[in-house]
Amino acid sequence: MSPSRDVAVVATAQTKHRRAATELNEVELIQPVIREVLDRVGGISEIGFTVSGSSDYLAGQAFSFVMTLDAVGAWPPIVESHVEMDGAWALYEAWLKIQAGHADTALVYSYSKASPGDLPRVLSRQLDPYYYGPLWPDSVAVAGLQARAMLDAGTITEREMAEIAHRNREAARSNPYAQLQGSAPVDELLGTEHLSDPLHVHDCPPITDGGVAVVLAAGDRAREWSDRPAWIRGIDHRVDSHNLGARDLTRAPSVALAAARAGVADGTVDVAELHAPFTHQEKIVRTELGLADDVDVNPSGGPLAANPMMAAGLIRIAEVAQRITDGSADRGVAQATSGHVLQQNLVAVLEGE
Repeated sequence: MSPSRDVAVVATAQTKHRRAATELNEVELIQPVIREVLDRVGGISEIGFTVSGSSDYLAGQAFSFVMTLDAVGAWPPIVESHVEMDGAWALYEAWLKIQAGHADTALVYSYSKASPGDLPRVLSRQLDPYYYGPLWPDSVAVAGLQARAMLDAGTITEREMAEIAHRNREAARSNPYAQLQGSAPVDELLGTEHLSDPLHVHDCPPITDGGVAVVLAAGDRAREWSDRPAWIRGIDHRVDSHNLGARDLTRAPSVALAAARAGVADGTVDVAELHAPFTHQEKIVRTELGLADDVDVNPSGGPLAANPMMAAGLIRIAEVAQRITDGSADRGVAQATSGHVLQQNLVAVLEGE
């Protein structure tokens, strides 16, 4: 979808992502990040709309996002919304709000404390409740089925998967927010035991506590707050079938359709941040996006280096925006996913002036 108003990412902030932030609750986890981005734009009084992305399943209680509003502050009153999914979709709601003329600025934030529970089993509740749910396959097992389908189809090899893991986690060495920084050599990775055949531990994302906040602004407001705003030139999201048996798991048509609608192919892509939690999924997403071989993919390390549920997709947008703002890229693509094995996907194209 192409915009009718020019809207840009003008400020971003992240937590230092960790395996378990046991000493912090959700409010304490996200409050410093929200404060950091608000301080850059003059405070909450400058924000026309506030929206968050999170999941009550992870918090273990209903309407947990209401308590997290304490991190925003009690004054002045705000116009607020919440999306029960990754913060990338909260950003999409904020973008639509600005497009509709109901706001000129927006604060978007998302967070996750996945460490207290059994995350792979929690994510199994996303499955069809009649046919798949009662079998209790966890998220790693379902991803293993997808990886096996790709191996059997000859579209990837285990060595390629290990090379993807190695590249991402080596790239994360320069990311101060990453949870996992650095990787063993590829041959050493291939010698490890399988976690859920054919997946090794290195093929899977870490369980992560963390959060991210982003400020959006339209037109001249964006130029007031940033010397080089990261303009959202296109954004779209699409959904594939919830029925795993009705899909070709070696592909993700929703990525290709969202990419076409967002205009990925309308210019040269310098950098891409892909929300591909498992190594083999990066190959699928990269193919569906039609990225050239010379595109810098996941210079942050991606979700293989830090994967805070409900925040990792928004982090991809923040990472691309940051590279445009600092001048290291002119045009970038960010992709976010939700559901099992790349079921739902959002694609955003960002550009400098």
